Amino acid sequence: MVKIRDGQVANRPIYAAIGVTLDGDKDILGLWAGTGGEGAKFLDVCLTDIKNRGVTDTFFLICDGLKGLPDVVGNVWPLTTVQTCIIHLIRNTFKLASKKD
Repeated sequence: MVKIRDGQVANRPIYAAIGVTLDGDKDILGLWAGTGGEGAKFLDVCLTDIKNRGVTDTFFLICDGLKGLPDVVGNVWPLTTVQTCIIHLIRNTFKLASKKD
């Protein structure tokens, strides 16, 4: 979250897309300032933007588990495997364990 002045100062999320090539080289594919709502429609715009700038294929995409994201990724890159981030998987597992464990 960063403070952005757009008429008035407001906290807005910044979404980053980072790509890693098969050789291990990292690159920032894009940065987008969100409006506060993280939805599949917004992410569709982001992924389509990345594709239009030259990323023709992705092997897999790691995300936070947004429900509509696998469908959006399938529309942009049909052969991509969508995987939930390990930190989000662990955090969601804690919900299933009792507090004494």
